[in-house]
Amino acid sequence: MASKTVATTQCVGPDYRTETQNPTATVSTPVDVKTVTVLPQTPQLIALLSIIRDKTTDRGDFIFYSNRIIRLLVEEGLNHLPTVERSVITPVGKPYAGLQFQGKICGVSIMRAGEAMEQGLRECCRSVRIGKILIQRDEETSMPKLFYDKLPEDIADRWVLLLDPMFATGGSAIMAVEVLKARGVPEERILFLNLIASPEGVAKFAKKFPKLRVVTAFIDTTSHRDSVILVIDTTRSSYTRTTAPQNEPRFSSSCL
Repeated sequence: MASKTVATTQCVGPDYRTETQNPTATVSTPVDVKTVTVLPQTPQLIALLSIIRDKTTDRGDFIFYSNRIIRLLVEEGLNHLPTVERSVITPVGKPYAGLQFQGKICGVSIMRAGEAMEQGLRECCRSVRIGKILIQRDEETSMPKLFYDKLPEDIADRWVLLLDPMFATGGSAIMAVEVLKARGVPEERILFLNLIASPEGVAKFAKKFPKLRVVTAFIDTTSHRDSVILVIDTTRSSYTRTTAPQNEPRFSSSCL
């Protein structure tokens, strides 16, 4: 019988409070992969994650607080885009040595759950172009299969923010990246944004695409892969369900 993996916990809270004054909470599992960025495990993020993990959270609150985390992911993703120097003159006539993004971007959502992250991207990048990829499991082989894609014609010239809140085994995400690479997008110009990931998926993805950047809010350690899938599939079920039957489980698997 496999030993149960213990979740990582630590004290979280503002610096002006002592460690004994700050509460202890479950935080993301650390990973030693240079191409994987985990959002700082701040009190705000842990509080938001606590809300969307709570089985008593209603659909409206789930969507609102998920969107807040998605916005944080997009903001962090934008930090990894290249910039160039830009000098401007302020309203008082003083020079300011600033920056501007270099090149164009687009978002690509892995349907359907990835579409839930599109609004967060639009809120950060006005008029950003967004493509879509639909990947489903083949009923006969249980392997991911591409069913549909609609991408900007010039996607090979853009940085791509790949969107999918769920990152379990990594099968669908790997196929999505292969589709983008086939369209001429260099691996190093793809950033994969997701809410919650499994260690297995992260390790598999980083080995397959060593130049691709992953940005996630939380890496969830568990001794059972299905447990991770149940947790992160909440995003799909809560975004697409208008009213849930009372006997249905909360976790249903299923600009520049």
